[in-house]
Amino acid sequence: MKALGGLLPTVSTVRSGLDHPWGLAFLADNSMLVTERVGRLSLVSADGGKISTVTGFPIGRLQTAGHGGLLDVAVDHSEGGDIWVYLSYAELGTDEQSDRAGAAVARARLVGTELHDFTVIFRAFPKYPLSLSTFHYGSRLLLAGDDKLFITVGEGRNELLRRQAQWLRSHLGKIVRINRDGSVPQDNPFIGHEVAQPELWTLGHRNPQGLAMHPVTGDIWSSEHGPQGGDELNVIEPGHNYGWPKISYGCEYGTPVDTCTVVGGSTSAPGLDQPVTHWGRVRIAPSGMAFCDGRMFPEWRDHLILAGLGGKELWLVGIEGRAVVSRTPMFAELGRRFRHVRQAPDGSLLLLTDEDNGSILRVSV
Repeated sequence: MKALGGLLPTVSTVRSGLDHPWGLAFLADNSMLVTERVGRLSLVSADGGKISTVTGFPIGRLQTAGHGGLLDVAVDHSEGGDIWVYLSYAELGTDEQSDRAGAAVARARLVGTELHDFTVIFRAFPKYPLSLSTFHYGSRLLLAGDDKLFITVGEGRNELLRRQAQWLRSHLGKIVRINRDGSVPQDNPFIGHEVAQPELWTLGHRNPQGLAMHPVTGDIWSSEHGPQGGDELNVIEPGHNYGWPKISYGCEYGTPVDTCTVVGGSTSAPGLDQPVTHWGRVRIAPSGMAFCDGRMFPEWRDHLILAGLGGKELWLVGIEGRAVVSRTPMFAELGRRFRHVRQAPDGSLLLLTDEDNGSILRVSV
């Protein structure tokens, strides 16, 4: 672990007793909205001493098997004094599609501990049969400048579904960009394309679960789960194709890791972007991530902090421009599955652990 001016960071528990917490967003008073996959949106005080349930989410529309559930949360304070909450989740279909589910994003106004004016602003197309898969919904959210919202969408994992990561008429295996009211920005890269979904920003992703904007350059970085190995970090460029499943650095599940052939048969091909870094055959299962501005950790300024599920580590990733110059695993001794990391207003880092008795942990000096 990297010392900070001769000191090692300490880890303390802010709150425990959460059921697989997935996303976290701060309110103006430093309290936190935390999603729990079972469908609960919790309001947690800044010190963790008080917790309340926020009502108004349509729990009956939630698909909670596999990777499903209530997933990410983002907060926007910019519209007329209202607090707008954005939520991503695995949504069940209706009527003839009641046996299907897909990623969806809604927004609502937060009034006390109630959601008002709940409105779905994005639904990934197509929803896929639960008999094929209950996995890979993606669903990380990033509120960006100019009132834009980026959303990651997984490709369903099933071999019959994952090919859609290359299909422009499908949202599966994509990162999409919409306006915060759900409308489509007219400068999206596939606007006017004959068959493409207009929300598409990038394609060729497997299951991206991390999304963060560099505080200096404005570059958008994404973390992505590989299959058996092949976990990636990418810098996201509009209209670019990141290769899955045509190319990969990971192998099919159940194949011998040291000798297997990567998915797609190759690690590169013309016209397909390479990751900025990848972890080869080692499985870290990267999820949420955040850039550190150095307020509490000067030595970590502009480093990317990446939560790891599979390796049960937090990764400190050193970056120069768009190059990764170091990767340091931390906190493996805790043995916790780290789902997400956010920088708190005081500069400390808050971690979510993906467990039945999940916790909010604080990393500080």
